[in-house]
Amino acid sequence: MTIDGKKIEAAPGEKVLWAALDNGIYIPNLCAIRERSEPFASCRLCFVEIEGKDVPVTACATTVTEGMVVNTKGAKALRLARTALELLLASHTVDCAHCLKNGSCELQRIAKHLGMKLKTKRFRKILPELPVDSSSPLFIYDPNKCVLCGRCVWVCQEKLGKGTIGFAYRGFRRIVTTFGDEPMGRSRCQDCSECVAVCPVGALVFRQVM
Repeated sequence: MTIDGKKIEAAPGEKVLWAALDNGIYIPNLCAIRERSEPFASCRLCFVEIEGKDVPVTACATTVTEGMVVNTKGAKALRLARTALELLLASHTVDCAHCLKNGSCELQRIAKHLGMKLKTKRFRKILPELPVDSSSPLFIYDPNKCVLCGRCVWVCQEKLGKGTIGFAYRGFRRIVTTFGDEPMGRSRCQDCSECVAVCPVGALVFRQVM
């Protein structure tokens, strides 16, 4: 197959996203988890254009085929990805200077890749203004910075089988939380910190060692 003019090989059944990333071709993504059998496809940031298709498709949910020609930089795909990022930023607390993930945040990388700033001009800013959970001795959870990618939920529920955290509520009120909204430090969380390791933004970060 060909991605952005580069001829590559991919295993049968592989998704376009992983084929690209494995070959050094970056496609923005937040919710993608390679081990998951079915992609979340919820962040809507990995749109690409495929020769022969009328509309862009999400790279995480599209299986490679022999001779496929993919364009990650098409105007239609980039417009959709930029709109998705703006919508996300409309309800995301941006405080990079004081964020422990500054410099290693996936949002920063995506914005740079798309040629955007971490702010939205088209959509009204509506922030959740939720309390920060610092009850765990190992990490801090700031739901205001959560992008609802589902990575932490997947690793806790499916990979580890613990089910300590999950999604709650709907619409704008949707959050990642524990059963009964208990603080992390007082829930069944065993501080394994696997959730912190997979978080792509500053929602879950390790405490700084003084």
